[in-house]
Amino acid sequence: MSEILDADELFFERAGMDPGRVGATVSDALDGADDGELFLEHCQSESLVFDDGRLASASFNTEQGFGLRGVSGEATGYAHASELSEEAISRAAETVRAVRSGHAGTVDVGPRSTNRRLYGDVNPALEMEFADKVALLQDMDSYARSLDDRVTQFSASISGERQVVRVMRADGESRDDVRPLVRVNVTVVCADGDRIESGSHGVGGRTGYAAYVSPDAWQAQIDEALRQALANLEAVAAPAGEMDVVLGPGWPGILLHEAIGHGLEGDFNRKKTSAFAGLMGERVATKGVTVVDDGTINDRRGSLSIDDEGTPSSKTVLIEDGILTGYMQDRMNGRLMGTGSTGNGRRQGFAHVPMPRMTNTYMLNGERDPGEILGAVDKGLYAVNFGGGQVDITSGKFVFSASEAYLIENGKVGAPVKGATLIGNGPDVLTRVRMVGNDLRLDPGVGTCGKEGQGVPVGVGQPTLLVENLTVGGTAA
Repeated sequence: MSEILDADELFFERAGMDPGRVGATVSDALDGADDGELFLEHCQSESLVFDDGRLASASFNTEQGFGLRGVSGEATGYAHASELSEEAISRAAETVRAVRSGHAGTVDVGPRSTNRRLYGDVNPALEMEFADKVALLQDMDSYARSLDDRVTQFSASISGERQVVRVMRADGESRDDVRPLVRVNVTVVCADGDRIESGSHGVGGRTGYAAYVSPDAWQAQIDEALRQALANLEAVAAPAGEMDVVLGPGWPGILLHEAIGHGLEGDFNRKKTSAFAGLMGERVATKGVTVVDDGTINDRRGSLSIDDEGTPSSKTVLIEDGILTGYMQDRMNGRLMGTGSTGNGRRQGFAHVPMPRMTNTYMLNGERDPGEILGAVDKGLYAVNFGGGQVDITSGKFVFSASEAYLIENGKVGAPVKGATLIGNGPDVLTRVRMVGNDLRLDPGVGTCGKEGQGVPVGVGQPTLLVENLTVGGTAA
């Protein structure tokens, strides 16, 4: 495709479908149901990976299709296909009609309309020539290897997509969104004798490549990845036991996302499988802790002008000054819980049903200077970056690996450590927060959240935090 097309052109003119007939099919399929929609999607994506001095892979993909959903009570009928035709949608309608027997008797009101656009319409695949992208990756490789003799391997990737969606409802209303998304990642591997360590960094957002591919931008990424790798070369074994832990600003908010955020999604609380179920209006964190989910930040990776049910995204206060005040809701769970949707109904694509999902989830600023927070710790751990982790939503228990962490001794940041894991319980950790910094930072735009087999782009963030007596798993003898 050599041009940028809108929803009408993609879904009707090129597919040979008539909007009126499709709308009538949707209305008939959902007649007698509580809620539902036709979700139309067209997505162009590309990815280039450069590794070991050469272009390792390059892909370009176009996907399109629809998903038709009918909801009655708690029952959902869903049919989807990659074929965009009136015949395919009619066949799907037969499947969806089967759930009308569970109709609760009230049809949910459609989402409000909005003219807000949180990002521009750009197709990253058309923004740069293929040869220019390869040359960019080669320049990045040369730069990384020129920085330090200890650099033994370098890899980088760039990826971008343009997703066009239309949500059609039984009442004849439609909502469109055009969503760009790009990401640039680098990894530097360094060796010193027999020791080999790595460092990684990535950036991204709902923009084109231009914001990330200037020399100043990608060189700063590589500099950061190299800094991490060299710090890890000097890392000592991590201590183990209960200790005070200072969490750095920005990406460490992934712990907040996983250990706390999922537990505040509406479906887990409606089913009472969340550790936070039944605690609305109660204190769940120390004073000064305020957590929000905000899908309305311009150009952020987790932002949405409208969610995948057509509801405008919002800024939802989840915990305010330590008190649980809200859940993230899609339309079905919001209706069943009597709260309405918060614009958090998200799906990976047309083949998936929407469910309550986070957008950009972060803790607000406190009043403490980060230096003051570090200075308050006699002996502890300063965790700056995290890798993988595991969380149990029902109990809130989590285990997270720190990819970059340092000892704190007498209020000062000391030696880097390797092999540190943080072990705890999400709701319990919120009660152990003793100091909240004034340096709120959002992550650089690389988060992807998984839930029930679906992955969606998200953002996280937080200021510097002091958490008392957190269990640290280490490797020190």
